[in-house]
Amino acid sequence: MSFKTWQRIVIKVGSALFAPNQNGCSSQYLLSIANFIVRCRLSGIQVVLVSSGSVGAGAHLFDESGEDNIVIKKAMAAAGQAEMMATWDRLFDFPTAQLLLTHGDLRNRDRYESIRNTIDTLLVNNILPIINENDAVTTDKLKVGDNDNLSAMVATAAKADSLIICSDIDGLFDANPHLNDDAKLLSDVYQINDDIYAMAGGATSSVGTGGMKTKIQAAEKAIAHGIDTFIVNGFKEQSFNSLLKDENPGTHFYPHKDPMLDGVHWMRHTTRVQGELIVSEDYQISENQPNDILDIDDLVSVKGNFSSGDTVLLRKHSGEKLAKVKTNYSSCLLNFIACSDNTNFSEELDKTDEPILSKQFIALMES
Repeated sequence: MSFKTWQRIVIKVGSALFAPNQNGCSSQYLLSIANFIVRCRLSGIQVVLVSSGSVGAGAHLFDESGEDNIVIKKAMAAAGQAEMMATWDRLFDFPTAQLLLTHGDLRNRDRYESIRNTIDTLLVNNILPIINENDAVTTDKLKVGDNDNLSAMVATAAKADSLIICSDIDGLFDANPHLNDDAKLLSDVYQINDDIYAMAGGATSSVGTGGMKTKIQAAEKAIAHGIDTFIVNGFKEQSFNSLLKDENPGTHFYPHKDPMLDGVHWMRHTTRVQGELIVSEDYQISENQPNDILDIDDLVSVKGNFSSGDTVLLRKHSGEKLAKVKTNYSSCLLNFIACSDNTNFSEELDKTDEPILSKQFIALMES
Protein backbone atom coordinates (compact mmCIF):
# COMPACT_ATOMS: atom_id res chain seq x y z
CA MET A 1 0.00 0.00 0.00
CA SER A 2 1.32 3.44 -0.91
CA PHE A 3 0.78 6.99 0.29
CA LYS A 4 -1.73 7.58 -2.51
CA THR A 5 -4.00 4.82 -1.23
CA TRP A 6 -3.76 5.57 2.50
CA GLN A 7 -7.05 6.43 4.12
CA ARG A 8 -6.13 6.23 7.80
CA ILE A 9 -2.71 5.97 9.42
CA VAL A 10 -1.26 5.80 12.92
CA ILE A 11 2.10 7.43 13.65
CA LYS A 12 4.00 6.72 16.85
CA VAL A 13 6.40 9.30 18.29
CA GLY A 14 8.72 8.32 21.13
CA SER A 15 10.08 10.16 24.16
CA ALA A 16 13.51 10.66 22.62
CA LEU A 17 11.92 12.80 19.91
CA PHE A 18 9.60 14.70 22.23
CA ALA A 19 11.78 15.36 25.26
CA PRO A 20 15.30 14.42 24.17
CA ASN A 21 16.98 15.84 27.27
CA GLN A 22 14.16 15.12 29.76
CA ASN A 23 14.13 18.84 30.37
CA GLY A 24 10.68 19.69 29.13
CA CYS A 25 9.25 19.46 25.62
CA SER A 26 11.28 20.40 22.57
CA SER A 27 9.92 21.08 19.08
CA GLN A 28 13.35 20.45 17.52
CA TYR A 29 12.38 17.09 16.03
CA LEU A 30 8.61 17.53 16.10
CA LEU A 31 8.29 20.16 13.38
CA SER A 32 8.94 17.73 10.52
CA ILE A 33 6.54 15.18 12.07
CA ALA A 34 3.85 17.84 12.48
CA ASN A 35 4.38 18.95 8.88
CA PHE A 36 3.99 15.34 7.73
CA ILE A 37 0.72 15.04 9.64
CA VAL A 38 -0.54 18.30 8.12
CA ARG A 39 0.35 17.19 4.60
CA CYS A 40 -1.36 13.84 5.12
CA ARG A 41 -4.53 15.54 6.30
CA LEU A 42 -4.46 17.94 3.33
CA SER A 43 -4.32 14.86 1.10
CA GLY A 44 -7.46 13.47 2.72
CA ILE A 45 -5.66 10.96 4.96
CA GLN A 46 -6.93 10.60 8.51
CA VAL A 47 -4.16 10.54 11.13
CA VAL A 48 -4.01 9.17 14.67
CA LEU A 49 -0.98 10.18 16.74
CA VAL A 50 0.41 7.97 19.51
CA SER A 51 2.81 10.14 21.48
CA SER A 52 5.15 9.33 24.33
CA GLY A 53 6.89 12.05 26.27
CA SER A 54 4.83 12.93 29.33
CA VAL A 55 7.41 11.62 31.83
CA GLY A 56 10.29 13.37 30.05
CA ALA A 57 8.25 16.54 29.73
CA GLY A 58 7.50 16.63 33.45
CA ALA A 59 10.87 15.43 34.79
CA HIS A 60 12.38 18.92 35.09
CA LEU A 61 9.62 19.97 37.51
CA PHE A 62 10.82 17.58 40.22
CA ASP A 63 13.89 17.89 42.44
CA GLU A 64 14.59 14.16 42.55
CA SER A 65 14.97 11.67 39.76
CA GLY A 66 12.02 9.40 39.10
CA GLU A 67 14.13 6.80 37.35
CA ASP A 68 13.85 4.29 40.21
CA ASN A 69 10.82 5.72 41.98
CA ILE A 70 7.54 4.70 40.38
CA VAL A 71 5.51 7.18 42.46
CA ILE A 72 7.60 10.13 41.29
CA LYS A 73 7.53 8.83 37.73
CA LYS A 74 3.73 8.75 37.81
CA ALA A 75 3.68 12.30 39.11
CA MET A 76 6.07 13.33 36.33
CA ALA A 77 3.68 11.80 33.79
CA ALA A 78 0.73 13.67 35.29
CA ALA A 79 2.58 16.99 35.24
CA GLY A 80 4.14 16.45 31.83
CA GLN A 81 0.98 15.35 30.04
CA ALA A 82 -0.44 18.88 29.95
CA GLU A 83 2.84 20.28 28.59
CA MET A 84 2.98 17.51 26.00
CA MET A 85 -0.50 18.29 24.70
CA ALA A 86 0.21 22.03 24.73
CA THR A 87 3.32 21.47 22.62
CA TRP A 88 1.40 19.52 19.99
CA ASP A 89 -1.38 22.12 20.00
CA ARG A 90 1.15 24.85 19.22
CA LEU A 91 2.27 22.93 16.13
CA PHE A 92 -1.21 22.53 14.63
CA ASP A 93 -3.90 24.95 13.51
CA PHE A 94 -6.67 22.37 13.87
CA PRO A 95 -8.24 20.83 16.98
CA THR A 96 -6.71 17.88 18.83
CA ALA A 97 -8.13 15.49 21.41
CA GLN A 98 -6.40 13.56 24.17
CA LEU A 99 -7.03 9.87 24.86
CA LEU A 100 -5.21 8.28 27.80
CA LEU A 101 -5.43 4.49 27.76
CA THR A 102 -4.36 1.50 29.82
CA HIS A 103 -4.14 -2.12 28.79
CA GLY A 104 -7.16 -2.69 30.99
CA ASP A 105 -9.15 -0.50 28.58
CA LEU A 106 -7.95 -2.37 25.52
CA ARG A 107 -8.42 -5.92 26.79
CA ASN A 108 -12.02 -5.30 27.83
CA ARG A 109 -14.07 -5.82 24.68
CA ASP A 110 -16.75 -3.24 25.50
CA ARG A 111 -14.17 -0.56 26.28
CA TYR A 112 -12.15 -1.59 23.22
CA GLU A 113 -15.20 -0.96 21.03
CA SER A 114 -15.77 2.34 22.86
CA ILE A 115 -12.20 3.42 22.06
CA ARG A 116 -12.78 2.51 18.40
CA ASN A 117 -15.99 4.53 18.28
CA THR A 118 -14.37 7.55 19.93
CA ILE A 119 -11.46 7.54 17.48
CA ASP A 120 -13.87 7.21 14.54
CA THR A 121 -15.99 10.11 15.75
CA LEU A 122 -12.98 12.37 16.30
CA LEU A 123 -11.61 11.64 12.83
CA VAL A 124 -14.96 12.17 11.12
CA ASN A 125 -15.00 15.61 12.73
CA ASN A 126 -11.44 16.39 11.57
CA ILE A 127 -10.02 16.28 15.09
CA LEU A 128 -6.58 14.74 15.58
CA PRO A 129 -6.61 12.04 18.30
CA ILE A 130 -3.42 12.12 20.39
CA ILE A 131 -3.06 8.92 22.40
CA ASN A 132 -0.73 8.00 25.23
CA GLU A 133 -0.65 5.39 27.95
CA ASN A 134 -2.11 6.70 31.20
CA ASP A 135 1.18 6.39 33.10
CA ALA A 136 -0.06 8.54 35.98
CA VAL A 137 -2.53 5.91 37.18
CA THR A 138 -1.76 2.58 35.50
CA THR A 139 -0.32 -0.38 37.38
CA ASP A 140 1.93 -3.24 36.31
CA LYS A 141 -1.13 -5.42 35.88
CA LEU A 142 -2.94 -2.90 33.68
CA LYS A 143 -0.19 -1.28 31.64
CA VAL A 144 0.96 -1.99 28.09
CA GLY A 145 4.46 -0.87 29.07
CA ASP A 146 5.62 0.74 25.83
CA ASN A 147 4.00 2.89 23.19
CA ASP A 148 5.30 0.78 20.30
CA ASN A 149 2.93 -2.05 21.19
CA LEU A 150 0.26 0.47 22.20
CA SER A 151 0.45 2.03 18.72
CA ALA A 152 -0.14 -1.37 17.10
CA MET A 153 -3.17 -1.99 19.31
CA VAL A 154 -4.47 1.48 18.48
CA ALA A 155 -3.87 0.91 14.75
CA THR A 156 -5.91 -2.28 14.98
CA ALA A 157 -8.71 -0.64 16.93
CA ALA A 158 -8.73 2.30 14.52
CA LYS A 159 -8.73 -0.01 11.47
CA ALA A 160 -5.76 1.86 10.06
CA ASP A 161 -4.14 1.17 6.68
CA SER A 162 -0.60 1.86 7.87
CA LEU A 163 1.42 2.19 11.05
CA ILE A 164 4.52 4.38 11.10
CA ILE A 165 6.83 3.89 14.07
CA CYS A 166 9.48 6.57 14.56
CA SER A 167 12.86 5.39 15.81
CA ASP A 168 16.28 6.90 16.44
CA ILE A 169 17.80 4.85 13.60
CA ASP A 170 16.77 4.33 9.98
CA GLY A 171 15.01 1.03 10.58
CA LEU A 172 15.84 -2.61 11.32
CA PHE A 173 19.48 -3.53 10.73
CA ASP A 174 21.05 -6.98 10.66
CA ALA A 175 23.31 -5.79 13.51
CA ASN A 176 23.38 -2.85 15.92
CA PRO A 177 24.42 0.13 13.72
CA HIS A 178 25.68 1.99 16.80
CA LEU A 179 28.25 -0.75 17.35
CA ASN A 180 28.81 -2.14 13.84
CA ASP A 181 29.81 0.14 10.98
CA ASP A 182 29.01 -2.57 8.43
CA ALA A 183 25.46 -3.17 9.67
CA LYS A 184 23.00 -3.36 6.79
CA LEU A 185 19.49 -1.94 6.74
CA LEU A 186 16.68 -4.37 5.95
CA SER A 187 14.40 -2.40 3.66
CA ASP A 188 11.73 -5.07 3.27
CA VAL A 189 10.52 -7.71 5.71
CA TYR A 190 7.87 -10.16 4.50
CA GLN A 191 7.80 -12.46 7.53
CA ILE A 192 8.63 -11.88 11.19
CA ASN A 193 10.37 -14.92 12.66
CA ASP A 194 13.08 -15.76 15.20
CA ASP A 195 15.79 -14.50 12.85
CA ILE A 196 14.16 -11.08 12.70
CA TYR A 197 13.84 -10.91 16.48
CA ALA A 198 17.49 -11.96 16.83
CA MET A 199 18.48 -8.76 15.03
CA ALA A 200 16.82 -6.61 17.68
CA GLY A 201 18.91 -5.43 20.61
CA GLY A 202 17.93 -3.46 23.69
CA ALA A 203 16.80 0.14 23.92
CA THR A 204 19.35 2.49 22.36
CA SER A 205 17.87 5.59 23.97
CA SER A 206 18.19 6.45 27.64
CA VAL A 207 14.87 8.30 27.44
CA GLY A 208 12.46 5.77 25.90
CA THR A 209 11.14 2.51 27.30
CA GLY A 210 11.19 0.56 24.04
CA GLY A 211 13.93 -0.69 21.77
CA MET A 212 13.88 -2.39 18.41
CA LYS A 213 12.37 -5.53 19.97
CA THR A 214 9.17 -3.75 20.98
CA LYS A 215 8.97 -2.19 17.51
CA ILE A 216 9.14 -5.63 15.93
CA GLN A 217 6.49 -6.86 18.37
CA ALA A 218 4.32 -3.95 17.30
CA ALA A 219 4.94 -4.70 13.63
CA GLU A 220 3.98 -8.34 14.18
CA LYS A 221 0.68 -7.30 15.74
CA ALA A 222 -0.08 -4.80 12.98
CA ILE A 223 0.75 -6.90 9.92
CA ALA A 224 -1.33 -9.78 11.29
CA HIS A 225 -4.29 -7.42 10.97
CA GLY A 226 -3.34 -6.43 7.41
CA ILE A 227 -1.68 -3.13 8.36
CA ASP A 228 1.42 -1.97 6.46
CA THR A 229 4.08 -1.08 9.02
CA PHE A 230 7.15 1.12 8.69
CA ILE A 231 10.01 1.77 11.09
CA VAL A 232 11.66 5.05 10.12
CA ASN A 233 14.15 7.52 11.55
CA GLY A 234 12.05 10.17 13.26
CA PHE A 235 15.02 12.48 13.66
CA LYS A 236 15.33 12.93 9.87
CA GLU A 237 12.93 15.17 7.97
CA GLN A 238 13.80 13.23 4.83
CA SER A 239 12.09 10.13 6.27
CA PHE A 240 8.71 11.81 6.07
CA ASN A 241 9.39 13.45 2.70
CA SER A 242 10.20 10.00 1.32
CA LEU A 243 6.97 8.51 2.64
CA LEU A 244 5.01 11.29 0.95
CA LYS A 245 6.76 10.40 -2.33
CA ASP A 246 5.91 6.69 -2.00
CA GLU A 247 9.51 5.87 -1.13
CA ASN A 248 10.58 3.59 1.72
CA PRO A 249 13.01 5.46 3.99
CA GLY A 250 13.39 2.67 6.54
CA THR A 251 12.06 -0.85 7.03
CA HIS A 252 8.74 -1.87 5.53
CA PHE A 253 6.95 -4.82 7.14
CA TYR A 254 4.47 -6.22 4.66
CA PRO A 255 1.01 -7.22 5.91
CA HIS A 256 -0.39 -10.74 5.85
CA LYS A 257 -2.33 -11.53 2.69
CA ASP A 258 -5.04 -13.19 4.81
CA PRO A 259 -5.40 -10.99 7.93
CA MET A 260 -6.88 -12.40 11.11
CA LEU A 261 -10.50 -11.74 11.84
CA ASP A 262 -10.91 -8.79 14.17
CA GLY A 263 -12.11 -10.79 17.19
CA VAL A 264 -9.40 -13.43 16.77
CA HIS A 265 -6.70 -10.75 16.43
CA TRP A 266 -7.96 -8.98 19.55
CA MET A 267 -7.81 -12.23 21.51
CA ARG A 268 -4.30 -13.13 20.35
CA HIS A 269 -2.54 -9.78 20.26
CA THR A 270 -4.38 -7.49 22.70
CA THR A 271 -5.80 -9.57 25.55
CA ARG A 272 -3.67 -11.10 28.29
CA VAL A 273 -4.23 -14.47 29.89
CA GLN A 274 -5.66 -14.15 33.42
CA GLY A 275 -5.71 -17.87 34.23
CA GLU A 276 -5.84 -21.38 32.79
CA LEU A 277 -8.41 -24.07 32.17
CA ILE A 278 -6.90 -27.57 32.11
CA VAL A 279 -8.82 -30.01 29.92
CA SER A 280 -8.67 -33.74 29.24
CA GLU A 281 -5.98 -35.08 26.90
CA ASP A 282 -8.44 -36.12 24.19
CA TYR A 283 -10.10 -32.69 24.03
CA GLN A 284 -9.95 -30.88 20.65
CA ILE A 285 -10.97 -27.35 19.69
CA SER A 286 -11.46 -25.39 16.47
CA GLU A 287 -12.37 -21.78 15.78
CA ASN A 288 -15.53 -22.87 13.95
CA GLN A 289 -16.69 -25.41 16.51
CA PRO A 290 -20.50 -25.52 16.20
CA ASN A 291 -21.43 -26.91 19.62
CA ASP A 292 -20.54 -25.84 23.16
CA ILE A 293 -16.77 -25.58 22.95
CA LEU A 294 -16.17 -26.93 26.44
CA ASP A 295 -18.28 -29.45 28.36
CA ILE A 296 -18.09 -29.74 32.12
CA ASP A 297 -16.83 -33.32 31.75
CA ASP A 298 -13.81 -32.04 29.76
CA LEU A 299 -12.73 -29.63 32.52
CA VAL A 300 -10.02 -31.18 34.70
CA SER A 301 -8.83 -28.23 36.81
CA VAL A 302 -8.64 -24.43 37.01
CA LYS A 303 -5.50 -22.32 37.55
CA GLY A 304 -5.35 -18.69 38.69
CA ASN A 305 -7.98 -16.15 39.67
CA PHE A 306 -10.15 -14.59 37.00
CA SER A 307 -13.60 -13.12 36.51
CA SER A 308 -16.37 -13.74 34.04
CA GLY A 309 -15.39 -12.20 30.71
CA ASP A 310 -11.64 -12.57 31.24
CA THR A 311 -9.27 -14.23 28.78
CA VAL A 312 -7.88 -17.60 29.82
CA LEU A 313 -5.52 -20.15 28.35
CA LEU A 314 -7.01 -23.48 27.41
CA ARG A 315 -4.42 -26.25 27.72
CA LYS A 316 -4.10 -29.96 28.25
CA HIS A 317 -2.68 -31.50 31.41
CA SER A 318 0.41 -32.48 29.39
CA GLY A 319 1.15 -28.78 28.83
CA GLU A 320 -0.01 -28.48 25.23
CA LYS A 321 -1.48 -25.01 24.72
CA LEU A 322 -4.69 -25.07 22.71
CA ALA A 323 -6.17 -21.57 22.58
CA LYS A 324 -6.81 -18.23 24.21
CA VAL A 325 -10.51 -18.03 24.97
CA LYS A 326 -13.01 -15.83 26.77
CA THR A 327 -14.65 -17.41 29.80
CA ASN A 328 -18.26 -16.80 30.75
CA TYR A 329 -17.70 -17.87 34.36
CA SER A 330 -15.30 -16.94 37.16
CA SER A 331 -12.45 -19.13 38.39
CA CYS A 332 -14.27 -19.53 41.71
CA LEU A 333 -17.34 -21.07 40.09
CA LEU A 334 -15.38 -23.20 37.61
CA ASN A 335 -13.13 -24.45 40.40
CA PHE A 336 -16.22 -25.51 42.32
CA ILE A 337 -17.49 -27.40 39.28
CA ALA A 338 -14.16 -29.05 38.45
CA CYS A 339 -13.26 -30.06 41.99
CA SER A 340 -16.65 -31.15 43.35
CA ASP A 341 -18.92 -34.10 42.82
CA ASN A 342 -21.98 -31.88 42.79
CA THR A 343 -23.71 -33.62 39.89
CA ASN A 344 -26.95 -31.72 40.36
CA PHE A 345 -25.17 -28.38 40.12
CA SER A 346 -23.34 -29.47 36.95
CA GLU A 347 -26.58 -30.62 35.40
CA GLU A 348 -28.19 -27.28 36.14
CA LEU A 349 -25.28 -25.48 34.53
CA ASP A 350 -25.62 -27.70 31.47
CA LYS A 351 -29.20 -26.49 31.07
CA THR A 352 -28.24 -22.81 30.88
CA ASP A 353 -27.90 -20.98 27.56
CA GLU A 354 -24.47 -19.70 28.58
CA PRO A 355 -21.61 -22.03 27.59
CA ILE A 356 -18.47 -22.10 29.71
CA LEU A 357 -16.49 -20.37 26.97
CA SER A 358 -17.56 -17.67 24.54
CA LYS A 359 -17.79 -18.96 20.98
CA GLN A 360 -17.29 -15.44 19.64
CA PHE A 361 -13.68 -15.05 20.74
CA ILE A 362 -11.33 -17.99 20.19
CA ALA A 363 -7.68 -17.66 19.15
CA LEU A 364 -6.00 -20.98 18.52
CA MET A 365 -2.38 -21.17 19.64
CA GLU A 366 0.21 -21.27 16.87
CA SER A 367 2.00 -24.59 16.61
